[in-house]
Amino acid sequence: MPYFENAIRKMLPKTYRRKHVAHEVYVALAHFQSLVPMMNKYVYNDGTTKNLMSLTGTLPVLFEDETYNIPVCLWIEASYPQTAPICYVTPTCDMMVLSGKYISSNGEVLLPYLEDWKNGECDLVSLLQVMAVMFADFPPLCMRPHPEPEEAPCWLQFHRQAEVLTKTDGSLYLNLAGEDDLPVQQENETNC
Repeated sequence: MPYFENAIRKMLPKTYRRKHVAHEVYVALAHFQSLVPMMNKYVYNDGTTKNLMSLTGTLPVLFEDETYNIPVCLWIEASYPQTAPICYVTPTCDMMVLSGKYISSNGEVLLPYLEDWKNGECDLVSLLQVMAVMFADFPPLCMRPHPEPEEAPCWLQFHRQAEVLTKTDGSLYLNLAGEDDLPVQQENETNC
């Protein structure tokens, strides 16, 4: 869905540099169409929350001649562009975070570009381009391994529907159904 710069500006609270932020978000969306701008609650490490602008979606990353869409979320604070966005990879339930040099265990992106952020020199498009290049060299996510199906315990492998039946003389016997659901007939049956 195309977003107009004026519509983005209207989404932003007055505490933001609305014209500047709206323009940068608009330009970023022109380059990375899978991102969506929205206002949402961000929870800081100390538990406080703030309503912040976010860009959420996927970032196309070329890795070993395949393009992967890495789910990301960039949180833009009211102090932007003086401060860098807070960036995360946001794995789906089938993915897991590969923490390392540039990704924390909770998925926060820790790139030098963010640490050395300079107002006037850094912007959202450049940040997203740097993330795509770094993620190609250091993948932030991988598919969650699916557990190997365990072999069923021995008793379960040979589990059959059993029922206790009464003969006409009043004695009990155990009736086991075979794989074809017909009673298993053994030469040495035991009556109870």
